[in-house]
Amino acid sequence: MYYKTTKTYSGRSKNRERRKRMVTIKDISKRCNVSPATVSKAMNGYEDISKETIELVKRTAQEMHYMPNAAARQLKTNISHNIGVLFVDDTMCGLTHEYFSAILNSTKEEAERLGYDITFISQNIGGEKISFAEHCRYRKCDGVVIASVDFYNPGVVELMRSDIPTVTIDFAADNLNCVMSDNVDGTYSLVNYLAGKGHRKIAFIHGEHTSVTEKRLIGFYRGCEQNGIEVPEEYVIKAVYHDPKSSAKATEYLMQLDDPPTAIMYPDDFSYIGGMNQLERMGLSIPDDVSVTGYDGITLSEVLRPKLTTYYQDAEAIGRESARRLVDVIENPKTSIPEKIMVTGRLIEGKSVKQI
Repeated sequence: MYYKTTKTYSGRSKNRERRKRMVTIKDISKRCNVSPATVSKAMNGYEDISKETIELVKRTAQEMHYMPNAAARQLKTNISHNIGVLFVDDTMCGLTHEYFSAILNSTKEEAERLGYDITFISQNIGGEKISFAEHCRYRKCDGVVIASVDFYNPGVVELMRSDIPTVTIDFAADNLNCVMSDNVDGTYSLVNYLAGKGHRKIAFIHGEHTSVTEKRLIGFYRGCEQNGIEVPEEYVIKAVYHDPKSSAKATEYLMQLDDPPTAIMYPDDFSYIGGMNQLERMGLSIPDDVSVTGYDGITLSEVLRPKLTTYYQDAEAIGRESARRLVDVIENPKTSIPEKIMVTGRLIEGKSVKQI
């Protein structure tokens, strides 16, 4: 019993010693033979000291494994260097959602490069119900990136209207920075491609009603109109994003019409799997019996056979730009101007569309 007590005390002593040995600015100043003030200036980007001194201080800090005191830095700058991310996926795919996981990973990498950590925001802490805004304040988030949510949810609206700096993804809000994929161009490009392959009977399975869906419908109808294509109402059918089951049902409905389409546009690459399986069950071949296109350009589209023709959304660029815009608002609140940033994608040609 005495042995265990001694061992525990020894472990605590070592922890105390380890904390004592944490490198400070004074340690760096002694090693470099400069004042602590000079070290502080070098670490914080001041230009009234020589480049050689700045390089020496930073190199020494790295060699000594110096870590700035986060609490002290927050007191000095009133910035916690913590960014909240609000991501609610109705299909319950979470971070397995390839498109949004790519956006969030890119957001995380860019935020870390800029010196910020990431915290996921929810409405639950230890089983207690709180608002999104309250969670942000509880975690001392300097700002928040909002992606893949119901932007008309009262809790989300409250957050967007709060004093917490916010960047939205694929949703335009007044007085906020918005980073958006060009969804109008995406569906417009796909329709143009199909029309160029001779298709006149083009169906569009779209996702649930969101601002993204609204823009994709605009692009779809615009592309059809400019190519002189009339679209029967039954050719435009609602499903759910990232849900193969709903796309399978929509595919079955379309192909049982008296005058079925020769091409089907799916809401995303993952949902297309449901359509692909349904067409196979119906004894229909892609692209000989019906042509298909996806959306997103995720890795899956590259491995499916036949290779899927799809529209690539630049998820990495969307994530990077979201982090940059949010940090700019956080660090330059008096000069940062809310902007709507459009990130363009590109059509990726596969083997899933037949020339007719």
